[in-house]
Amino acid sequence: MLQNDFWHGKAVAQWAHSSEIKAVRGTIEDRNGNVLASDVPAYTVVVDPEVIAKQKIGDEVIAGLHELLGKPEDELRKLVEAKDENGEYLKNREIRNEGWKIDEELKNKVDQFIQKLRKEHDILETGVGLVREQKRYYPKETLAAHILGYTDRDGNAVMGLEQYFDKVLKGTNGKLYYQSDGKGVKLPDSQDIYQPAVNGSDIKLTIDSTIQYYIEDAIAKAYAEYKPKSISVIAADPKTMEILGMANMPTFNPNEYWNTDQANFYNHAIKSRYEPGSTFKIVTLAGAVEEKLFKPEDKFQSGQIRIKGYSRPLHDINTVGWGQISFLDGVKRSSNVAFVKLGYEMLGQDRLLQYINDFGFNGKTGIDLPGETSGIVNPNPSIAAENATLAYGHGKVLVTPIQQLTAVAAIANGGKLMVPHVVKEITDPNTGKTTVTKPEVVRQVISEASAKETGSYLEQVVSDQVIGTGRHAYIEGYRVAGKTGTAIKVVGKGYDRDIVLSSFIGYAPVNDPKIAMIVIVDEPQGGEGGGAVAAPIFKEIASQALQYMGVPKVTDDPKTAGSKAKQTSTAAALRKAPDLTGKTVQEARKLLLDQGFDFEVVGQGANVVRQYPEKNTSLASGQRIYVISEESNNPAIPDLRGQSLRDALEMLSLLKVNVTVEGEGYVTGQSEGTKNGKPLVTLQLSPLNPYGEDIPVPPPDEEAEDAAP
Repeated sequence: MLQNDFWHGKAVAQWAHSSEIKAVRGTIEDRNGNVLASDVPAYTVVVDPEVIAKQKIGDEVIAGLHELLGKPEDELRKLVEAKDENGEYLKNREIRNEGWKIDEELKNKVDQFIQKLRKEHDILETGVGLVREQKRYYPKETLAAHILGYTDRDGNAVMGLEQYFDKVLKGTNGKLYYQSDGKGVKLPDSQDIYQPAVNGSDIKLTIDSTIQYYIEDAIAKAYAEYKPKSISVIAADPKTMEILGMANMPTFNPNEYWNTDQANFYNHAIKSRYEPGSTFKIVTLAGAVEEKLFKPEDKFQSGQIRIKGYSRPLHDINTVGWGQISFLDGVKRSSNVAFVKLGYEMLGQDRLLQYINDFGFNGKTGIDLPGETSGIVNPNPSIAAENATLAYGHGKVLVTPIQQLTAVAAIANGGKLMVPHVVKEITDPNTGKTTVTKPEVVRQVISEASAKETGSYLEQVVSDQVIGTGRHAYIEGYRVAGKTGTAIKVVGKGYDRDIVLSSFIGYAPVNDPKIAMIVIVDEPQGGEGGGAVAAPIFKEIASQALQYMGVPKVTDDPKTAGSKAKQTSTAAALRKAPDLTGKTVQEARKLLLDQGFDFEVVGQGANVVRQYPEKNTSLASGQRIYVISEESNNPAIPDLRGQSLRDALEMLSLLKVNVTVEGEGYVTGQSEGTKNGKPLVTLQLSPLNPYGEDIPVPPPDEEAEDAAP
């Protein structure tokens, strides 16, 4: 009896058949329903060595599949002629990887090849076949690759949303179990077990494919031009922190991930830490405004500032400064000295650190993507220099792009720090239930009034076409607020001024923000700053996105911040020098102030006798006009610091002054003397950044290694 049960059990096991019913992986769409990832039919090419040998068509099969699939002939031969340990030909060998899960177009070509073999040899069995499967397909190829990630050929989720939401997307495979006779025919009394597949949920993203395209197109051009290590851009709706686009260069095509360098998969936008430089000054400014410490018209001495207990002065990019200037001009010029005074002296290191923490820089934003890195802000409380340089984004501060974007969005949206997200909603196709991601406020960092005031100052960084470091981000018809950054990078144990990280962060329109964006260009060739490299990228993307979003353009708003509102026209960058000759100095001064020109009056006379540049001369952005009010054998020498050598020489030539030059670049110092009884001016030159960028001052050598990003 026991023996009969044993053999019956063996027979039932042989009669049992089971098959897996594949669940369909959920689709991923953009916010407008455009498919970004979905399962599609795929086909795997298989060969039957036994049939091919019997038909004697091995060489033709090898040559034909080599031509179609690109697989080396020697590898194909091993598959086509494969035998077991007894020397018998094997059956059904998959051609991996070249023939594995191929698309419909290539599948049709393989079908045509099979038909050709049948016709030419008058056979039905060719030993070449196709197995229908399914695979993940990304119809827009590289678009949003770092957001989406990919699944490998076995269907395993590897990175991006595919990995982060793998359990939600993949569903559960079903099973079919039944009993059959020896020929595989189902038995009448078969005890069937059927477990249906549960398909994966569908995900709709906050991403807009059109804005994503604008981003990727702009950074591809910049990547080709500047040849940096990488470029990252993130754009979001600042009111909800829905991510509208996120991209990095270099990138990859998830349909062909195996053809890409592994380094290209890295999502710098959420994973890379970097020393931010002056984009970080937004935090210092916001804190000072909230504490009612920022007085835009108060004056300070620019150039250098000494910190107690620190042997070297901290200084501006223009080490001799611009003289006594207002704090508002300090913001526009991105003066390090201004921000040390605001952040270190006025706020104090404890309150500054509190605002940094409140803006989220010592934690993660919580974005729904895998691998987000936390920022690190850890100055030593007892080292004054580390806390002072923190005020302008240098030293003991490392941040991520997504952290910075979240912080500037808090300025744009009225002071609310919010959780960024890329998933708009998830729908379960089995139940029809949709789960919507709602905006999430972490905390109110500053008041709505303070946020609005801070934004008005950041707007002038862009709108002031004379001294604003962000002027290259200006967009005709839209009010843009923003901040540039140029952070010198650590090489070895010290800083190399030729290797920088250039950035721009901002939002628009200021009166009703629709888009906030950060642009990071890591090591552009030539070491160019954020105003020169990153700001134009912001401008290109934002101008396209705002028009696409239907945001109307506006004319000049009389409420636009500051006394230099008229500088907001792009024509300002190409303006011509007005005719001042014959006017009184008072009339000339009023005209130049009203029209927003940078100027200096030379002499003590009441009337303008000459000017430089001459009337109707096209002015370069930021070029100064010199108003000469008297003729003299011993003329007053104007302050030429920050000017180009050409402009300085032209001006001194008008004054009939002898000149000697030391160094190369821009004027950073000057001294006066006489030679043969005539006035002599000696100009000291050094290679300043012509865009007025605030390249931070390196800390002492012994601290440089600790500051490495």
